[in-house]
Amino acid sequence: GFFQSYAVEVDVKDASNATCLYAKWMMRFLIKYETNSSDYKNTTLNLSSSVTHNGSVCGNDTQAALLAVQFGEGHSWSINFTKTNETYQGDFITFTYNTNDTAVFPDAKRKGPITIVVKDTMRPVQLNNVFVCHNTDFFEAENVTQIFWNVTVQAFVQNGTIGKKESRCRADTPTSAPTVPPTIANVTTASTTTLSPAPTAAPKPVENPDTGNYSLKSGNKTCLLATVGLQLNVSQDKPLLININPKTTSADGACGNTTATLKLNDGNSTLIGF
Repeated sequence: GFFQSYAVEVDVKDASNATCLYAKWMMRFLIKYETNSSDYKNTTLNLSSSVTHNGSVCGNDTQAALLAVQFGEGHSWSINFTKTNETYQGDFITFTYNTNDTAVFPDAKRKGPITIVVKDTMRPVQLNNVFVCHNTDFFEAENVTQIFWNVTVQAFVQNGTIGKKESRCRADTPTSAPTVPPTIANVTTASTTTLSPAPTAAPKPVENPDTGNYSLKSGNKTCLLATVGLQLNVSQDKPLLININPKTTSADGACGNTTATLKLNDGNSTLIGF
């Protein structure tokens, strides 16, 4: 699979051994780093099979809750949650990766831990509700793309019992067709005539994707050009074709001496890297 990684499950207990913070999710990290030859390389950091959650905190009315995990050779990730009288939400995500891990960062120029902090975009969730997001979400900052999927989390758990009501993320919410108000043109009058059932219309084929022109600059000079139409064929529960719309897609990336990276973001949770 494209997102091949270990799932993490953390159940934080309070002093009475009751669950106060629960989370289960999957994540991975795409990181661009500089080598000793001043080139830039891209690497993928996945969770290891052994994850600890030292430093996690239940939180209360005056203290933020903290979900913290450590994995691999000196890597760590955490998110803190704040609450009001009725809701809770994620606040900041802190990610530290250690370039001394030569298996992930071979020939890294900068050695040691590097920390980045990003603001979480999670909407407020009602207390006693579980936040669920099966679709992919990601955050980009400082040459790092954090990717999350299959997320289940509840902060400030009441009475040690995980809530039964879910609050779904935007990506999981299906968009319904707009309601068309009745007009003379679209109101059907009753008739006693028996009509044959209308034939089932064949599914409309997905059109070819529009061609987009994407470019990157290094200083004042263009260092990468791409003219391409992109269509994704996703095969999970059922086949799904997605056309990438160049009008809503932004290009990012970097050019090195021997490598170049082009990242396309369609603004709808689809990130493609070349």
